Amino acid sequence: MSQDSTPEIANEIVQEILHAIREIRFGSIEVTVHEGRVTQIERREKVRFNTEQQRNKPTANAAANT
Repeated sequence: MSQDSTPEIANEIVQEILHAIREIRFGSIEVTVHEGRVTQIERREKVRFNTEQQRNKPTANAAANT
């Protein structure tokens, strides 16, 4: 494939993709392309909790009831 047939990606789009990657800790970035053009960028972020740490910490409700 020659470079002439590859559409150029606007700098603004590249910056948005890089920003999404820099800001996410755990998850995924999905770039949607329609007819060779980027039309959408989605960021799905996972928030995970360490269950061992939660078992050892009192909850807000338990602290309020004492």
